[in-house]
Amino acid sequence: MANLQTIPLETITNQPTTLAEYVGKVLLIVNVASKCGLTPQYSGLESLYERFHDRGLVVLGFPANDFGGQEPGTNQEIAKFCSLTYDVSFPMFAKIGVTGPGKHPLYQELTSALPQAISTTGFDFAGDLRNYGTEPNQPPELLWNFEKFLISRTGEPVARFAPDTTPDDPTLIAAIEAELEK
Repeated sequence: MANLQTIPLETITNQPTTLAEYVGKVLLIVNVASKCGLTPQYSGLESLYERFHDRGLVVLGFPANDFGGQEPGTNQEIAKFCSLTYDVSFPMFAKIGVTGPGKHPLYQELTSALPQAISTTGFDFAGDLRNYGTEPNQPPELLWNFEKFLISRTGEPVARFAPDTTPDDPTLIAAIEAELEK
């Protein structure tokens, strides 16, 4: 597995970067979208960031247009939406592919390390997608927007949560707190 900290990335303002600046932090990497039924999770992600940032958590948003065309905007439009609509202060990155042949190397590594998401709700999200006429991806591919990858302080992926796991879910919060205590 490649070192996640060395994979080339771009910020939402198109500046080259890597995850190296977050070494020693616990990361929550989330593929986000502005026109999704789950978009209100931005509020919860911002709350998580504010609540745990001083203890070492960094939420990282990666916009993706891979699911139903729900992130059609430019990086500038996405940044404006996040700022004005959800007052997002956590780091956002340039729009990338998170599934299929155009999958970014970061997501290739994340899905390889954690091929199956944890569902904490008991809800059949894949079945719901089918009800809406969308054939869901099979693991290890992402199911939809707002899947969450928890990364340890040492840069290792430790947990993957399904899209319907909200940022205030007790299982997600317990996993974050456990990593912060290490």
